[in-house]
Amino acid sequence: MKRICAVYRSSRTEGMYLYVDHKEDLSRVPEDLLARFGKPERSMTLVLSAERKLARADVAKVMEEIADKGFYLQLPPQPERLNPRVVPEIDE
Repeated sequence: MKRICAVYRSSRTEGMYLYVDHKEDLSRVPEDLLARFGKPERSMTLVLSAERKLARADVAKVMEEIADKGFYLQLPPQPERLNPRVVPEIDE
């Protein structure tokens, strides 16, 4: 199965993206999520399928959540924790 989806970038949080069905657009995204997300900035339109690879998300999970909830929220990656033996913490 293939799905055309629109991808929006958060105006508030770098690395946060919202995937929605192209036809439904943002209509199924809860208002409180949109308020925290900030102004959605259209980033791209993608055709999703089981064969497609996404950089930071499992395409099957993205497609499932869009079908079930109407959207998939991709959170920014967590910062890498440095090994304290190599890089000691700096006290401020």
